[in-house]
Amino acid sequence: MSGRIGACSWSLRAGTPKHLAERLAEAGLDAVQLDLSPVRKGHWSIDDTVEVLDEAGITICSGMMGMRGEDYSTLDSIRETGGVRPDQHWKANLNAAQGNAEAMRGLNLDLVTLHAGFLPHDREAPEWSKMIDRLCELTECFVEEGARVGFETGQESAETLLAVLEEIDHPDIGVNFDPANMILYDAGDPLEALAVLAPHVFQIHVKDAVRTSQPGTWGTEVPVGKGDVDWDGFFRVLAEREIDCDLMIERETGEDRVGDVRTARELLERVLC
Repeated sequence: MSGRIGACSWSLRAGTPKHLAERLAEAGLDAVQLDLSPVRKGHWSIDDTVEVLDEAGITICSGMMGMRGEDYSTLDSIRETGGVRPDQHWKANLNAAQGNAEAMRGLNLDLVTLHAGFLPHDREAPEWSKMIDRLCELTECFVEEGARVGFETGQESAETLLAVLEEIDHPDIGVNFDPANMILYDAGDPLEALAVLAPHVFQIHVKDAVRTSQPGTWGTEVPVGKGDVDWDGFFRVLAEREIDCDLMIERETGEDRVGDVRTARELLERVLC
């Protein structure tokens, strides 16, 4: 693969661009996916962010948009509050998308990833048309700026996500593939899902998890290499399907974030050698 190996900025819990650069250096990385919220809200200036990371030799590969009001405490709560589904947050999320698109222009980025929210598997479901319309409107904010949009996997099966992509039918709308999310949400086998979505994959989140033993509850995120993701098999599918994209390490739990990201980087380097 010729894609870059980096980390997600939110995984490293950095409060400033300088702090982010330092933590990436500790992890041995020179690429990052950037949470756009601090830039959009004015906490991080575009000029300072670009200057600091450029001086540190760090490439910003993509952006990430979070949605207002998301509650990840349980599977039921995120099903109700995730992505573009909640009516009470729709206008705020659309406005945020417009602000994030402007930030991406200043950062010279051409890819943003986000959670669409739980997508209905039945095209006849009442939520289907509403979510398709909202996703089209929201993603147009980015497409108008020349950017691609990757919906993150996990909150639905690969087949459902594929049906949504086919319904939207836009070459700049695709997938940010996260194998751990398929396990955390108990949404299917990561390798089978990757094969289904292969033509649409724009970026990969490198994350690991253990599947729940109690249906309807969360799985458990663990350091890369300690969970249920078959990484050798995963990269075999990448090679077979000729998927060549950036690999962004994501770690959302644990207290040694830099150490866990470094461990993931070392595993990737071994597998890809």
